[in-house]
Amino acid sequence: MILAFAAKQKLVASLPSQAKRAHLTTYRNDEASKATRRVACQATSLNEGIAQFYDASTGLWESMWGDHLHHGYYPAGGATKSNREAQEDMIEEVLEWAGVTEVTKMVDVGCGLGGSSRHLSRKYGCSAEGITLSPFQAKRGNEITQEEGLGEHVHLSVCDALNQPSEWANNYDLVWSLESGEHMPDKKRFVGELVRICAPGGRVIVVTWCHRELSAGETTLRPEEEDLLRKICDAYYLPAWCSAGDYKNLFEAQGMTDVRTADWSNEVAPFWGEVIKSALSVRGVMGLLGAGWTTIKGALVMPLMAQGLTRGLIKFALITGVKN
Repeated sequence: MILAFAAKQKLVASLPSQAKRAHLTTYRNDEASKATRRVACQATSLNEGIAQFYDASTGLWESMWGDHLHHGYYPAGGATKSNREAQEDMIEEVLEWAGVTEVTKMVDVGCGLGGSSRHLSRKYGCSAEGITLSPFQAKRGNEITQEEGLGEHVHLSVCDALNQPSEWANNYDLVWSLESGEHMPDKKRFVGELVRICAPGGRVIVVTWCHRELSAGETTLRPEEEDLLRKICDAYYLPAWCSAGDYKNLFEAQGMTDVRTADWSNEVAPFWGEVIKSALSVRGVMGLLGAGWTTIKGALVMPLMAQGLTRGLIKFALITGVKN
């Protein structure tokens, strides 16, 4: 290999200057192409991992919690409620916070089993398109949709959120992403896609897991914080995290107006305790054993999610903006 490289360098040195430049340009283009392929390969591998994780775990989640695969809303001092009520309240509270009063066409980016899609379709009478990387989720979600008589209004399909159909441009007055942004390896491209498919005057809402804002003088999180997030990433197929402030900057860079953020970490604080409690039940343990190692690994890091929220490292963030 070394001899081959030396021979190649000698050949380049003997070329005329114009040919040298052409060779170096070709070399740089080749290197850029290789880098692009590496990134694409990493994204493909991540997407496959995400799809397999949800293919394996969604059936158990539905049997324990139903068709909403997201946090519940548990305001301090609020009335005791079921977890199902807390999850539906989360949707309602987000809509109220964002100022959504009517919807004609919406897209649910990272739809899971389509719980949000069906909820919003019933509430507003709108059409809803849901996308997920999991074939199991799309198939099962469409079955639930048919069972609930919403087949004419709601449809779920397998689609990469970073490569949504070109014909969707400027098409939806509500672009909704409830706890899927944390899976996106390219946050800039993710936000760009959400804005691209949003109709002028429409609203984008992202609810996602973020890390805390960096303090003055900090350039990175502390090593122990990075270590905790890395363990969560390994179990849940997550790429690098970002802050709500990073999302706000991305929204504004896309020309979005009325960009706002909120931190609801306190409002979701009881959630992971409830999930852990259900996982430790006889039914939950048997279900985990049947679901396999991928799902078990996800269950083992649930205490780390609770720990991250308690420490103030993990933030349950809301971001919204309007497209001009």
